[in-house]
Amino acid sequence: MTERMTAKEYQEAQRSDTGQGEDRRRVRGTIRTTTADGITHDSKTEAQRWEELKLMQAAGEICGLQRQVDIGLVGRDGPIMTDGGKQQRVYRADFVYVDNALGITVVEDRKGHETEVFKLKKAILAAQGREIKITKAKS
Repeated sequence: MTERMTAKEYQEAQRSDTGQGEDRRRVRGTIRTTTADGITHDSKTEAQRWEELKLMQAAGEICGLQRQVDIGLVGRDGPIMTDGGKQQRVYRADFVYVDNALGITVVEDRKGHETEVFKLKKAILAAQGREIKITKAKS
């Protein structure tokens, strides 16, 4: 005789086998972190960098600080579209601000590990003439 299970039991068994339930977008075990001002960041180091940048803005070193800014990806023949063809693919920068000393807009990403997707988007942006400043956590 065959053992039977309900649909709910089957789904729970599948979830525990595949490790579902956790956010599969997390890279290398990063933990979402909320800063003192109530903003949720993708990692502790990103939250730390946000606090550093806020202090730099208060000191007048930078201005126009923004986070999670979408930058459209453009190829040789125009916008790079999603597989469905209805939306333009984007790179989401962790931080964008103006460096007052240099007078330039800085696109910054806080990384512990560069994924293959990040490397591809970085190369596309470089072809567009945009450089990404990559910061790593201080040891």
